[in-house]
Amino acid sequence: MMDSDKNRTIELLSPAKNIECGLAAINHGADAVYIGGPGFGARKSAGNSIEDIKALISYAHLYGVKIYVTINTLLFDQEINAANELIHQLHKIGADAVIIQDMGLLETELPPIPIHASTQTDNRSIEKVQFLEDVGFDQVVLARELSTSEIKSIKQATSVPLEYFIHGALCVCYSGQCYMSASINKRSANRGECAQPCRLKYSLKNKKGQVLYKDKHLLSLHDLNLSEHIEQLIDAGVSSFKIEGRLKDKDYVANITAHYRQLLDTYIQKKSKLKKASSGFVASSFEPQADKSFNRGFTNYFVNGREKGIWSIDTPKALGEKIGKIKQIGKNSFTLDSAISMNNGDGICFFTKKKELTGLKINQVEGNNIFPNQITGLKEGMTLYRNFNRIFNQQVNNNTSKRKINVDIVFEELNDNTFSLSMLDDDQIKSTIEAQTLTPDIANNPERALSQIQTQLAKLGNTAFAPANVHINLKQNWFFQAKELNALRRQLIDKHEVARREYFKAKERAFSKSEVPFPQEELNYTANIINSKAQAFYKRHGVNNSTWGFEKIEHIKGAELMRTKHCLLYMNDQCLKEHPEARQQLPLTLYNNKDSYELSFDCKNCEMIVKKAPK
Repeated sequence: MMDSDKNRTIELLSPAKNIECGLAAINHGADAVYIGGPGFGARKSAGNSIEDIKALISYAHLYGVKIYVTINTLLFDQEINAANELIHQLHKIGADAVIIQDMGLLETELPPIPIHASTQTDNRSIEKVQFLEDVGFDQVVLARELSTSEIKSIKQATSVPLEYFIHGALCVCYSGQCYMSASINKRSANRGECAQPCRLKYSLKNKKGQVLYKDKHLLSLHDLNLSEHIEQLIDAGVSSFKIEGRLKDKDYVANITAHYRQLLDTYIQKKSKLKKASSGFVASSFEPQADKSFNRGFTNYFVNGREKGIWSIDTPKALGEKIGKIKQIGKNSFTLDSAISMNNGDGICFFTKKKELTGLKINQVEGNNIFPNQITGLKEGMTLYRNFNRIFNQQVNNNTSKRKINVDIVFEELNDNTFSLSMLDDDQIKSTIEAQTLTPDIANNPERALSQIQTQLAKLGNTAFAPANVHINLKQNWFFQAKELNALRRQLIDKHEVARREYFKAKERAFSKSEVPFPQEELNYTANIINSKAQAFYKRHGVNNSTWGFEKIEHIKGAELMRTKHCLLYMNDQCLKEHPEARQQLPLTLYNNKDSYELSFDCKNCEMIVKKAPK
């Protein structure tokens, strides 16, 4: 149950397709990073070696940052043992948690490592989240479709930490429930191989054959951006704020992580009962701007309930930031109606009269006159977008942002020519070195000698630490050689790094099997059971009848390939609740030159259902 008086830890969770992106996430303020291992991740092209993950863990734990490894695909019987062995390897190298989808793994002998329930486990009801908590999951990734009021209801009924996506690409279907890609070419989204048919062009016709939309990206959504809803989500009970993007590059990860770090810090500082989940501060060399990284335009999705502007109907590609409209066109240049400055080398794009996205490069800017590489296709009054900002991209790419931990340094004289140097950080972790081999002399200039000691001990340079204070407590006015102080300081830094990594090493948590009843006694293919251990798991939890999942069966007659909150009737101003006469048009058919789908509508739950159209 949520306790408003309880101190809460708020986690910013960033993606990493590789170690480079993981380091960028940490250096720009992530409290945790999720990354794919050598196999079984939901982004098949974003796997990483055990060695790289181990190196990332070592760096992360210096700052109290956690590393979560994704094993969030469905597994066939012949893969279960290998996945289990991988989890044991990850536990051995100190991973903080694994994120899983396949319940069959819970029937294996797991090491004592925390387990997180992937969003692929379809977590959108109180009953489901309660079950996952009771079974033993340590964190649950909620469905993106949930509103803040729905999240609040779940939090009030559970105590498991809740994770929620706040930024990035959106799946149009409930995660873990999309079988469209698998039905087309056997590239299963639940196996990390989604071909993204939702980003393709489709046409839509009604029962009479009238075409309502022609060659539009009807299932393609804008990207999620909940920058303006952070406070609302914290109040609803979200504790882990997740950025999507395990296929994005390090510049994207750096910019978006830094953006949300600033937003979260602003709110955490207002609330004494909130604290961030890791250590240190970020000294950034650029000002993060979310709209300057890859995006398809932004949406709040369903965080405040149903809204219209969620789809990217004209293109699934990145638009970037809206820069204004063309005011005037000359022979080889144009001017804008806005004060936004453009740069040589910027990329811009616009929609033609046929609603096709076209791009140009800016060759030169002279005052208000902008010279593109070609003027063809531009029209006065046309809206332009900048999808590549050369100056900003250079700033991010060349940035020297550092993550630092404040420390107090104390150098004091003990007895018998013994001196000690200690370091105390913001987490109250302390390390001390005693030295009996220093060879001080009486200082000829005590003030200068004291200043030199402070200067040498404060030289923390390219380390994880920043000197907040340097205290000197000596019994005499000593002069020390700089090389002796430097050597002592380096020893202390090494010792303190070891101490911090030990303090923040992964917490062990044994998983115990239980017989908590599952909310349903019968399950169909949408339970995603494709191995015998998953079948045994559900049986142990009271499921009397279950069927194999989509990936296990060649053909399931009448199968729902997709169930989504994105309703094409609603988007076309024909919501059946408001316009019951629109029912005469049903069924609707979604089609392109390869495939055809029948659409039906579950108005009670405000959902659209996509099935293969009968031939």
